Amino acid sequence: MRSTGGDGTAAESSPSSPVSPPQPASSAGPTALGTAAPDGTRSAGDAASGDLASDQLGYRGPTACAATGITYRQLDYWARTGLVEPSIRSAYGSGSQRLYSFHDVVVLKIVKRLLGTGVSLQNIRTAVEHLRARGKTDLARMTLMSDGATVYECSSPDDVVDLLQGGQGVFGIAVGVVWRDVEGALSALHAERVDTGETIVGSHPGDELARRRNRAG
Repeated sequence: MRSTGGDGTAAESSPSSPVSPPQPASSAGPTALGTAAPDGTRSAGDAASGDLASDQLGYRGPTACAATGITYRQLDYWARTGLVEPSIRSAYGSGSQRLYSFHDVVVLKIVKRLLGTGVSLQNIRTAVEHLRARGKTDLARMTLMSDGATVYECSSPDDVVDLLQGGQGVFGIAVGVVWRDVEGALSALHAERVDTGETIVGSHPGDELARRRNRAG
């Protein structure tokens, strides 16, 4: 199998214990995973407030990098190796741009966190497959725990306690918190409508403050 370098690129290493195939979470315990702008564009703040659903928006590579803190080199490598591919549009030739969904960007940020704690690339691939199969409600209440070798899904506080008492949980990632962090970051960055290609401009915090003052006046 492969181990990862600091930027998520891979190098060959000795095999380690594989994680179990992704399974639905259960109560049995933790699961081992093995408004329009002047130019006619709309603001990302409008999208976040419900004018546009998250599945109607896409994010280009540089935006995904800015929202997650990864480098473009990492993003490109993960896409080319199939670790995290854009679910809306892949790069198909010179000058083309990948387009990532909101869910993709959340997964990118989680992968960054897992790599930073030394989880193997093989186990991260299994976790990514599992995350892609889950809906927003499941993700919002999910916590990923790991002992550095195996990644576990915990869907309740009791699951987390079970792992900690067993000495298995070294670190945890609250997926709902990551979701909200990404949502906040993307609201200040440009997006693209999936159906029309229209640019959705980012909503700067200062702009929102000015709008509130104008309404109050």
